[in-house]
Amino acid sequence: MVEGNGARSEGVWGAELGLGYQVTAGGFSLRPIGGVLVYQGDNERYFTDTFNNGQTRCRDRTNGQFADDRLCDDTALKPYGKLEASYTVAGSLELGGGGRYDGGAVRPYGLVSFPIAPRFRVHGNVGEEFFALGLRGAF
Repeated sequence: MVEGNGARSEGVWGAELGLGYQVTAGGFSLRPIGGVLVYQGDNERYFTDTFNNGQTRCRDRTNGQFADDRLCDDTALKPYGKLEASYTVAGSLELGGGGRYDGGAVRPYGLVSFPIAPRFRVHGNVGEEFFALGLRGAF
């Protein structure tokens, strides 16, 4: 299965992209998931300078020199792991819970989802310092 979510974790907004495996029996499901949270990091050393002619360049705050443009891209990645257990009521509404680990602590959360196509579901997760809303596809 794959998931793509808009998420907020520990005060940071980003996008979760994950891969997992789903085991289902009699309406019950268990999903181990691993992925990465893509978010705007905080690198204050480099900044984008815009000149009078409209051109932009990356610069180093410590010495004012030009720097490689990729240093001004503050995109950051934080890996995570999740384990979810749920029950699907009559093939539609899914309710359950899980735990998410991203290097700090395991944070429990609740989950709810509903189908929008045969193999795709809209799902939401809500827990302490974590919530996400997105799509999950089973293959």
